Amino acid sequence: MRIRILSDDEIEALYGRPHFTHEERAEYFALSVSEQAALAQFRLSNAKMLFVLQLGYFKARKMFFVFESREVEEDICFLREHYFPDTFDCALNISKVTRLKQQRTILHLSNYRSWNAKEQEKLAARARQVAMVCSKPGYVLRELMHYLTEQRVVAPGYSAMQDTVGGALAYEQRRLAGIAYAHIDPSAKEALKRLLEDTQGLHEITLLKRDPRDFSNHEIRGEVQREEQTRELYAMSQKLLPHLNISNENIRYYASLVDYYSVYKLRRMQESVVVVYLLCFIQHRYQKLHDNLIQSLLHHVRRYSDEAKAAAKELVYNVQAATNTDLPKAGQVLKLFTDSSVAGSASFEEVRRKAFALLDAKRLDSVAEYLRTTARFDETAFQWKHLDKAAQRFKLPLRPILQGVEFAATTEKDPLIEAICFVKEASRSGKALGTYKEEAIPARWIPDKMKRYLYEKDEHNRKQLLPDRYEFLLYRHLRQGIEAGDIFCPNSVRFRSIKDDLLNDQRWVDKDKLIAETGLDILQQPIETHLAELKDQLETRIVEVNRRIATGENEHFNIKGKARWTLDYPSESEGTNHPFFDQLPTTDINSVLHFTHRQCQCMDAFTHVLGRYAKQSPDIPALIACVVAWGTNMGIGRMGQISDIGSHTLASMSDNFLRPETLREANDRVSNATAQLPIFRHYDIGEVVHSSSDGQKFESSVRTFNARHSPKYFGLKKGIVPYTTVANNVPINAYNIGADEHESHFVFDILFNNSTDILPEIHSTDTHGTNEVNFALLYIFGYQFAPRYKDLYDKVRTSLTGFNQPSSYGDVTLKPVRKIREAEIIREWDECRRIFVSLALKETTQSTIVRKLSSHARNNRIKRALWEYDSIHRSLYLLTYIDSLSVRKNVQKAVNRGENYHQLRRAVSFASFGKLRFKTEYEQDLWSECSRLIANSVIFYNASILSRFLEHQERNGDMQGADATKKVSPIAWQNTNLHGRYEFQKQPDLLNVDAIIQGLLQRPANRVAAHQA
Repeated sequence: MRIRILSDDEIEALYGRPHFTHEERAEYFALSVSEQAALAQFRLSNAKMLFVLQLGYFKARKMFFVFESREVEEDICFLREHYFPDTFDCALNISKVTRLKQQRTILHLSNYRSWNAKEQEKLAARARQVAMVCSKPGYVLRELMHYLTEQRVVAPGYSAMQDTVGGALAYEQRRLAGIAYAHIDPSAKEALKRLLEDTQGLHEITLLKRDPRDFSNHEIRGEVQREEQTRELYAMSQKLLPHLNISNENIRYYASLVDYYSVYKLRRMQESVVVVYLLCFIQHRYQKLHDNLIQSLLHHVRRYSDEAKAAAKELVYNVQAATNTDLPKAGQVLKLFTDSSVAGSASFEEVRRKAFALLDAKRLDSVAEYLRTTARFDETAFQWKHLDKAAQRFKLPLRPILQGVEFAATTEKDPLIEAICFVKEASRSGKALGTYKEEAIPARWIPDKMKRYLYEKDEHNRKQLLPDRYEFLLYRHLRQGIEAGDIFCPNSVRFRSIKDDLLNDQRWVDKDKLIAETGLDILQQPIETHLAELKDQLETRIVEVNRRIATGENEHFNIKGKARWTLDYPSESEGTNHPFFDQLPTTDINSVLHFTHRQCQCMDAFTHVLGRYAKQSPDIPALIACVVAWGTNMGIGRMGQISDIGSHTLASMSDNFLRPETLREANDRVSNATAQLPIFRHYDIGEVVHSSSDGQKFESSVRTFNARHSPKYFGLKKGIVPYTTVANNVPINAYNIGADEHESHFVFDILFNNSTDILPEIHSTDTHGTNEVNFALLYIFGYQFAPRYKDLYDKVRTSLTGFNQPSSYGDVTLKPVRKIREAEIIREWDECRRIFVSLALKETTQSTIVRKLSSHARNNRIKRALWEYDSIHRSLYLLTYIDSLSVRKNVQKAVNRGENYHQLRRAVSFASFGKLRFKTEYEQDLWSECSRLIANSVIFYNASILSRFLEHQERNGDMQGADATKKVSPIAWQNTNLHGRYEFQKQPDLLNVDAIIQGLLQRPANRVAAHQA
């Protein structure tokens, strides 16, 4: 049985003969001089007709097709009108010899090669390489299609590609099984197999899968116990996994299969394969476990530090208020020394009595201290006093974490690591820090300015260390070291050394081969040559853009006072809920999802958790009910109460069929189906697919481990952020990120891991999506980064760079602020290439790399080189953005589309006032993908109506109306009922787009409204 990779619609989209619009016919059937010469060699008119048809179809798909005249009547009519006006016979029944000759001619004109056995061998070898990077069938197929395009080879049929992908995956599985059999001893296999055994009513593997729900002491202790349970297995995985020679992405993928398959299914698989899966799971879970523990440590240290600061500020305020009240009385006390009514012979005790009658001794002392310290309070001292009271509370969560995590430092014999080990050992032995002699406690790491707070004098006036303060300061410095990258955890992913995220030295020896495999041609070019080309581009642009400003050709550039300038920002807002959709009949979300499924079989993506051998097939109405329950934020239980399907049935269907992987596949099918609609390419911006990404804040109504504070959006509450990429109004990919994470860290990841057929060329974000490396990263991987800056003037004033000294540019409006340091880029270019190749081979992710580079010290040479290289591309973009009104308009339009999608997403997730009710990260992923699937289906339904309406207008020559329809956004929901009682078992409305269009056209008023859209 061949492996199933694509749905029928996706196969048709990839391999089917193209169906051109009028504009596409003009583009693909246009003939160059060499093509006209090739056409002249064919004598018969039907042979000429077939040649132009084959040539146009090949330009569009890089494939050849067999078709009858009746199938391509519209294309033949177009060609007859433009090229063959005297041709009346449209029969294409020419000989096979002539047809093949034409194909050879087309291959020669296009510089392509035909498919043969030799190319099959190369493709199979490439497939095996790709399978070692990522064994997801869809990823392998996309990489192979990309490889064929680069090699300029005609792709074989789908069945041949299925066999190639399936063969590569089978080969990879045999390879892994063979290595596992050779390197894993029987005792290790038995230890792994015990994870699948049933103990106390639960399998060991099920217990390990559990993630902490929050940062509570109980949940963290559970993680520490799981760390102790898997420590030996992890050590074993560290020894064995390097023999497999697979990427970190594949390790994560095989680990996810342990979650994907039931224990029953795992037990039925080949033993060596299951051992590989379990090894990957143990490594992934152990590292994620350490991420959770360290994240918890950072949370608690930050929490207690913030509490201490808040308490100190309040205490300072209260003391200051009381002191201000006492100051007049203190003044009266001072007056006693100049009061003539007090006799000079009066004893000091008598004066004291009078003073204390005005202000008691304690309050008088407080005022005196206030005046002695120049009317300032030591707020830090107040913080430490608060922490003294909180000692038992902060030790309870932090000590177990310290014992469960191994930390290391970038420098040898780091004094902080020495102190951490000491406290860890003391905690493990149960011995209080206060019982140790002071000289035995490591103190080299304590900053001099903090020592005054960590010591106090005893009754003999000797300095004595305060152990609780010592311990908390240690935790605080540990947090600072982790966030700065000076302290790391080798067993973590997020918090390990940046070197561990990249290809190691042994693999980097074959850098030329690895770079060739990635297809990143820029990295094969000498950096000196590459910089010379960039220098020519940038210096030319600086001169040209300043010239156009000086001559007034850039009429949208406005100079204000003191050389400050502004730009005009014309907008062409598409908006949401266009009036066009007010004219359509309202339908329920159930019918819309059924319509989408009939068109692109999106529900077929939901396979049973037991795999293809499971007898149960999904009940489509119940499956749709589950998607609506999750996506609307209603939940399975509530949906069972208000719909015609019970909670038990819904829970069973959800558990067996809904997983993030199947939901992403369903979303991809809907996105790909939308991309095949005639209206889709009319949503291009500047004749290309121009995407944007942005985060949307959702508050969480329950405590969750990955929810974070964002005071601007949640106040004192917490929430998460679905980060989504929207291309031509379609949400093609989405991640859930923390509210405290920087969106710019995920821009490359969300583009690079897009698995749809919609491939953006330009990508925009708002200011939150910008950092010091995104221009460089996206450029290397073939994208143009085009952000929208909040304050462009200040950005240009501080960030525009050039290859020459600023003084050499003379008196121009846009002058570089500094010279680019080419030497730094050249010196560290090899390490920069290592980062790029590691990303391409999925050894790491952008969010991991950028987070660590951003936190490292300013003198980090690799970071400085990347920032310098990035500044070149950023400067080129800033100049283009200033010089081109259309670029600014296109960027604004792309960003607006993302914001429009967010409005639809918010309307979909309406239940519980939009506050998420899901507790675990897994449940939040289900909600995110289900709500995206609902929004995606609404967009597909609306785009289908617009496409059919557009086709009608073009057939009837209504070009004015067609132009108006092309501008209507499919992001609308006033014609879809998302609320009410849900009746999924009832026959849904069979939405007939043709009937909807006919009903729309029968009313003249509606036709006018549509033309004015």
